[in-house]
Amino acid sequence: MSEQRRLVSLDVFRGMTVAGMLLVNNPGSWAAIFPPLGHAPWHGWTPTDLIFPFFLFIVGITTHISLAGRRSAGADEGALVRTVLRRGALIFLVGLLLNGFPYFTWAAVPDNPDPSFLDRVAHRLEVWRIMGVLQRIGLAYMFAALLTLKLGLKRQVIALVVLLYGYWFAMTLLPVPGQGEIGALYLNRPSQTLAAWLDRLLLDWRRFGGGNHIWGGGTTWDPEGILSTIPAVGTALLGAIAGRWISRPMPLTDRLAGLFAVGALGIVLGLMWNWSFPINKGIWTSSYVLFTAGVACVTLATVMWLVDLHERRGAWSRFFVVYGSNPLVAFVGSGIMARGIYSIFKVQREGKEVALQAAIHQSLFASWLSPRVASLAFALAFVLVWYAILWALWKRRIFVKL
Repeated sequence: MSEQRRLVSLDVFRGMTVAGMLLVNNPGSWAAIFPPLGHAPWHGWTPTDLIFPFFLFIVGITTHISLAGRRSAGADEGALVRTVLRRGALIFLVGLLLNGFPYFTWAAVPDNPDPSFLDRVAHRLEVWRIMGVLQRIGLAYMFAALLTLKLGLKRQVIALVVLLYGYWFAMTLLPVPGQGEIGALYLNRPSQTLAAWLDRLLLDWRRFGGGNHIWGGGTTWDPEGILSTIPAVGTALLGAIAGRWISRPMPLTDRLAGLFAVGALGIVLGLMWNWSFPINKGIWTSSYVLFTAGVACVTLATVMWLVDLHERRGAWSRFFVVYGSNPLVAFVGSGIMARGIYSIFKVQREGKEVALQAAIHQSLFASWLSPRVASLAFALAFVLVWYAILWALWKRRIFVKL
């Protein structure tokens, strides 16, 4: 399989993941979504819970391919390390800046009925979330890339085992400070796990007179928190190992067979580990890592079977190639747009001030469709709007990378 053909299937897989992320993140109404388009309440999984680990998995694949290519071209080891550190830091910084946008509190400021603009800026700084999706991607990329650079395949596997078993040991067998009992007894309580305790310790600065920098939806724990980022490194590392496999000079059918077989094994192992360490995106459990990486392997193998082996391409694959060619623009741009239309920009509708998004949803979709269908229709329209933007960039060969 040529480099070009291989990269087409990877772009399709990445594009499916990014488009899926926009679809589930931007419904017409969070109160009316089809169950597969929402996250599992806590333990368990839905198709939506596959999206983020899929993206980390593809990050790992492309990381191995990129580093291997630069090494074969004679790149200095020190230069590769500096590139990895710089890129990881930039991804983290972009995520941090996205969290703060528009850098002032646009809604009511607690205990301040008439806040000035400076008051709104100050309050935003107090609640500025530090961790997030891009931050986790940046950290997982950085550590997985360094492990890929410094270790051979056997030691990468050992590192993966240490990461996943070490996290399982910490989350289940260590006592949670302030609780007095081992973490396994608190896995059903999001705010009382060891990961939640560490999030509060490092991200909640109110005890020092500062603000709370944890995810606003939780305030006591963060779904992209510090401790749970450790097994997320394992997801990216598994992607790097898969990238090593699909880059081997062997028949495509053999590589596909390997991906299907290992993917099925990962699914089974993840489901077995689920009995003692439940599959859970919120704390990124080790069973979740194995299970989602297994599903990612099977999904990628299916895409490669269609796109590369049988060359079943056309409008469907081009749609996802466009989405996969500018993932950073899609994520950051859609995030800024969503923040604006869902929260910041208000319009008058039927004598009331409502968010621009709510006005669009009610006028174009909810006025004639059932609630869940209307919500899905808005999400699909959002995905198509961003396809038009990304297609314009793709046609002009404009690709934003860090």
